[in-house]
Amino acid sequence: MTAFRQRTRLHQARWREDHGHPIGTQPHRPRPGVETRPVGSRVPLDYGTETGANFLTPAALDAARARTSFIEPEQSFDHQRLWADLLSSEALAFNLFGDLAADLRRADRAVHAWMPDAPGRVSEIRFAHSPGRLDPDWLNSLRAFDAAIVLDQDDGSQGIIGVDVKYHERLKPEQPKPENLWRDREVHDRSGAFRPEAFDMVKGRSELCLIWLEHLLLLSMVQHPSGAWTWGRYLVVQPAANPDMVGLSARYCELLDDPSTFAAMTIEDLLDAAVLPARTTAALRNRYLPE
Repeated sequence: MTAFRQRTRLHQARWREDHGHPIGTQPHRPRPGVETRPVGSRVPLDYGTETGANFLTPAALDAARARTSFIEPEQSFDHQRLWADLLSSEALAFNLFGDLAADLRRADRAVHAWMPDAPGRVSEIRFAHSPGRLDPDWLNSLRAFDAAIVLDQDDGSQGIIGVDVKYHERLKPEQPKPENLWRDREVHDRSGAFRPEAFDMVKGRSELCLIWLEHLLLLSMVQHPSGAWTWGRYLVVQPAANPDMVGLSARYCELLDDPSTFAAMTIEDLLDAAVLPARTTAALRNRYLPE
């Protein structure tokens, strides 16, 4: 339990109290005969689902309700965390990009302020999205992006920014599935993005594993034989005060020989660009960036 994680848990509990929301529990949905305990950084699941208390703007809530109204093939989605856990990075993704999903002109201005070299025009923002789970045409895995920003190109193809949002997360070693390493290696090598030693550093148990796998998902899209995606970048977003995640992104950059398909930005970077509505920016700072 890092100092940052302690501070954010307390901050979310105080935010909940300041806004008059009731306290949640562990487990999220109490069951008869199962002991529960109150958790200050949660709201009750039924309350959160009914009121949308975890979402800061009407557009963010609309995007969350729209996304949870359908299921992508082979989708695995933690609805309880989304609606009831105030520390949820999935909910943060809707809060960061929900207003942009509802206003694509603003979204296009925002993307080109954050990434001036991004080609094309923003045409759509998708949430909890994968081009194809467990499909070897992509990455043959269950990985997905918290948000995916689609850009239309002049030649009729598309670009993609696959976004992974981190908030309360900590360093946690993971290991890619051994039976899928053939596909991971294929995408990794074909990309030309990595230093020669990189594969050996991530193929076993590593804290870099999840970033690598989601980056590979993005790379599988620009490698797809259809040619539908002609440009892509994987973007990790995290608070500047989370040393685990900021350090992890910096370490991942050291694996790259060609960094053009990877970027890391802080939540502060996104907000400082002044491209979100002012009220949304203020609400995000108040909710997620304790001083």
